[in-house]
Amino acid sequence: MLLLVGAALAAPTVGITVVWQAQLDNQMDAQLEREVDKLRRFAGNATDPSTGQPFRDGTSLVTHFMTVNLPNREETFFSIVDGQAHRRSPIEPPARVDRVPDAVMKLAALHGPATGWLDSTAGKVRYGVVPVQVAGDPRDVRLVVLEFRDRQLREEQRVAKMLLATAFGALICAGLASWLVAGRILAPIRLVRQTAAQIGESDLKQRLEVEGDDDVAALTHTFNHMLDRLESAFTTQRRFLDEVGHELRTPITVVRGHLELMEDGVEERAMTRALVVDELDRMSRIVDDLLLLARAERPDFLNVGETNLTDLIVDVVAKARALGQRHWRVAAVSEATVLVDGQRLTQGLIQLAANAVRHTLDGDLIEMGSAVREGRVLLWVRDTGPGVGPVDRDRIFGRFVQAGRVASPAQAGTGIGLGLAIVREIAEAHGGTAWVEDAETGGARFVLDLPAYFPWQRGHHAPDSHSGGRSGNRLLRRKRTAKQWFRHRGRR
Repeated sequence: MLLLVGAALAAPTVGITVVWQAQLDNQMDAQLEREVDKLRRFAGNATDPSTGQPFRDGTSLVTHFMTVNLPNREETFFSIVDGQAHRRSPIEPPARVDRVPDAVMKLAALHGPATGWLDSTAGKVRYGVVPVQVAGDPRDVRLVVLEFRDRQLREEQRVAKMLLATAFGALICAGLASWLVAGRILAPIRLVRQTAAQIGESDLKQRLEVEGDDDVAALTHTFNHMLDRLESAFTTQRRFLDEVGHELRTPITVVRGHLELMEDGVEERAMTRALVVDELDRMSRIVDDLLLLARAERPDFLNVGETNLTDLIVDVVAKARALGQRHWRVAAVSEATVLVDGQRLTQGLIQLAANAVRHTLDGDLIEMGSAVREGRVLLWVRDTGPGVGPVDRDRIFGRFVQAGRVASPAQAGTGIGLGLAIVREIAEAHGGTAWVEDAETGGARFVLDLPAYFPWQRGHHAPDSHSGGRSGNRLLRRKRTAKQWFRHRGRR
């Protein structure tokens, strides 16, 4: 900023000085020409005062010319006769060039009329030399006209110095103002740098305060969003590792213990093999569920498309029949076609169906249904089991949480407490939620509550994973993922 302002202030000052000097040089050349013209006119008309006749020698002619033609304040004349300084004009010049032998010798050696520059104690001098010849006079007579350029520049130089002094003061003021403004502008960026330096993998809680709505505020917003994503990624990673380590340690210990204690008998080996296979199946199921929960945090978790709610419920009921000998029924359904991830919703409803099978007996009723009410999509699974107590209704959607009693001893120990957590993740990925309530006829009713977006809204509100959408949809222009879009619309 200082260099820019300094250049902006110095350029006009230097430019004006250069222009003034060039104009003054042109003026001095014009003045030399005028003096030569005066000398010519004077030589053609003047007469010797002592005789009344034309001058008979060049020395008298030049001397009389300098007597009647007085120079300006920053100007002087003198004559050179046969290589020696002879006379000068009566006004004292700024510098006595006629007393400098080298200068006089240089001027006397010139051939014909000539102009040029000399150095003097008064600075640069512009000279003009005019030979004066009179018939019958053999002597070499010259008139020298001197213009003291630097003396004439004094006023311009004074103005230039005033401009430079003013520019220097303005530069100082601009420098202080720029320092303050730059400090205020860079303060948020400096804060971002300091905060980034303080943040480690174990501490991602710090956030920047956002003030204003300028580009720096936008940078702060972006930085905070980045920290949110990093914190979520690290939290998911740590939780995944903790859960994997915690849940797999027990079956691994069981498998190892039985293998170490396995006897040589055929029956014992068969029992041990069955137990090991069962534990390995359980470990595989745990790993699959944990990987699914981990993928729920990724932006490509959902693949949104058009899904008919009636077809969805009918297909899920048909698939769920293999889970147990229950009385499966399709309750009231909606014929609406909405924009959701049908495969993920099928996965969530199957988890709810498996949960209902664990808490019911053969022949008990399990029904599924769907509805669209006030801009919401409701999908539910109802059973006639023992229900869920008020204390456990929110807790059971956590990971590795099991509550309530199973209806059959054969179902004991089959759950690992991840099914309902998967259901909630699927619902939240759509921008909705999952909850449980008491059914009117007894038992429990698990509900997926999602925001409703229809295909005819695709160009204005809903994401299109295939065509990208049109009509200037701001959410699509920002290329939000389906999961981010559902969460955003769900909050609205």
